[in-house]
Amino acid sequence: MQQHLAGFAATPVQARMDTHGHHIAKIAMSTGRDLYARSGSMIAYEGFIQYESNPPTVRQLAGGWLTGEGAPLMKCSGDGLLYLADYGADVVVLNLGGESISVNGTNILAFDAHLQWGVERVKGLAKFAGQGMFNVTVGGDGWIALTSRGTPIVVDCGRGDDETYVDPDALVAWSPNLKVKGKRSFKAGSMIGRGSGEAYQMAFSGQGIVVVQPSEDSTDRLRIRG
Repeated sequence: MQQHLAGFAATPVQARMDTHGHHIAKIAMSTGRDLYARSGSMIAYEGFIQYESNPPTVRQLAGGWLTGEGAPLMKCSGDGLLYLADYGADVVVLNLGGESISVNGTNILAFDAHLQWGVERVKGLAKFAGQGMFNVTVGGDGWIALTSRGTPIVVDCGRGDDETYVDPDALVAWSPNLKVKGKRSFKAGSMIGRGSGEAYQMAFSGQGIVVVQPSEDSTDRLRIRG
């Protein structure tokens, strides 16, 4: 039996944050290197790891995260290996290396607690479709794990002069230095099926990347409709 299961065994630790397969994040925990993770995302751990749900720091920094229940984060600390997942979604881990990324809150799985982060209103969308949109900006020298409903595509917005358009419900993350604006269009073909005939996109321009998932996630996207 062990021979048949050998291909699924835990792999050696290569970095602070890594993936096991496509759907699990593996974090090497050590004393003094705390982690913020999505509440309920722990699927297994080795060693001695403690959890604190919605700690005071999270409540203070996420005061604008108006989901009705506050930010769904827990603080993880201790020594060992921590495994995280989010309902089988694909997991992408990034070493920020001093840079920043703006992430849809529903796509955050975990990030190093020492990173600078906060909830911000997306600029350029205040009048877009009568709604505002809030994202979580994370930056500094450390690791972050994102989820995607399927294998994502990373679009390089700096390859030409044209803007990059993305369905807001398929958006995962983007470089915060990009310029963002909303665009409304009418598609006759979208009147058939699930569409209403009116489509909204987010337009990105400048130097940076946009991460898009192959799924239109209709769950809470930290929006405030006015």
